[in-house]
Amino acid sequence: MAQQAPPRTVRDLTGMLNSAGHVLANRLAGALAEVGLTDRMQCVLVHALEQERTQIQLAVLADLDKTTMVSLVDEMERRGFAERRPAPADRRARIVVVTDLGRQVAQQGQEIVDRVHGAALEALPEAARSALIEALTRIVDDGTDPGPKPVRRVRQHHAS
Repeated sequence: MAQQAPPRTVRDLTGMLNSAGHVLANRLAGALAEVGLTDRMQCVLVHALEQERTQIQLAVLADLDKTTMVSLVDEMERRGFAERRPAPADRRARIVVVTDLGRQVAQQGQEIVDRVHGAALEALPEAARSALIEALTRIVDDGTDPGPKPVRRVRQHHAS
């Protein structure tokens, strides 16, 4: 027998934002694949081009865990987009340096990001575009604690 759900007094904002983010992420992933990039690669390349940053600093900016960041930079090196160099202040740390090819592909990637985001905004009436950007900015940058990060579960390796 079905039970009665509690009444909702406000629309499911989290669900709507998650759905919108999922749609945009899928569109962006497909478009960036045209130039051999992932959204994570694009993010890291752009942040690495802004200023000299270590692999750990870039991981924080891209919201990536250490293991994922290592794999990502390994792949970027294989593709010739970036290389690691020892950090001048700490030889144990590695600076991610974008190559000329990486700079070119990051430029193409940014054009794609701008195109995908522009197309999403163009689906809205012009007055709603700036209101959406302002509202999302307020939600993200309102100064309150964003809460704990999701706990990442350790993968269990099963013996065969």
